Amino acid sequence: MSESALAIPDMVTSAPAPIISAKPVVLPAPGRGEDLRVRVSAPAHGHDLPIIVFSHGFGWSMDGYGPLADFWAAHGFVVIQPTHLDSRTLNLPPDDPRTPLIWRFRVEDLKRVLDRLDLVEASVPGLGGRLDRSRIAAAGHSWGAQTASVLLGARVLDPDGGAGEDLSDPRIKAGVLLALPGLGGADLTPFAAEHFPFMNPGFATMTTPALVVAGDRDRSPLSVRGADWFTDPYVLSPGGKSLLTLFGAEHSLGGIPGHAVTETTDENPGRVALIQRLTSAYLRSALDPEDSSWPAARTALAESAEPLGRIDSR
Repeated sequence: MSESALAIPDMVTSAPAPIISAKPVVLPAPGRGEDLRVRVSAPAHGHDLPIIVFSHGFGWSMDGYGPLADFWAAHGFVVIQPTHLDSRTLNLPPDDPRTPLIWRFRVEDLKRVLDRLDLVEASVPGLGGRLDRSRIAAAGHSWGAQTASVLLGARVLDPDGGAGEDLSDPRIKAGVLLALPGLGGADLTPFAAEHFPFMNPGFATMTTPALVVAGDRDRSPLSVRGADWFTDPYVLSPGGKSLLTLFGAEHSLGGIPGHAVTETTDENPGRVALIQRLTSAYLRSALDPEDSSWPAARTALAESAEPLGRIDSR
């Protein structure tokens, strides 16, 4: 692990605490076709715990992203991971009538989690009465980051470029958007434009504070652009955002979906460790203005002898 990854935890994270994890917690979902199953991970002790609702990337499930979920839970967050309809564990056929609107079902999944926090608490032994519902963040990776961004105020534009429906949620106070795709239209390949019309985001209304994380070697087969495509959410959204650019990172950002998974093309434990610590620091400060974790983390990264990335803010 690099010096930069080691410097961050010493300055801005506490020692990991024991965690509890429960799955599946089943949330009734009329009109979805099947109930929503989620995984809940939380510190074994403590009260007034902030919440992260995490949206997985295409094909994944509540069982993915252990490097993030376990770390966040061990450092004071309650992490709730729904399994969306596109998960390989559900094997939804391409001709299923829900397929064209899966992007919307995904957003509704996150909102359903927020609507049923009472049931979530009651379903996990020892969790009752320990959540701080005034401090909730949305996070996601890849397609999951697009899902989370909609709750922050981003919109899926109409085919004619119209603003699209506002599906933002005021309960979400901050976001972490990992490898979030950029603009649609002419920036998409012909295949993507034909098959994924929902990949037409507008970021001008994404007003909720967020940390955007992008790899400088992340080249998507869905876009005609290079790695700068993944910085659009930062460049084109209103202020109050930060951008973490990771040097040498591809779409899995070093391995955040899981350890030694086939989707990881750029395995780098030091990079994953940096993401764990920086996202935790960002969310602590974003959800509690008196917390100094994020300024300390930015300073530590900037002063690293061999940094794995850089942070810009505006």
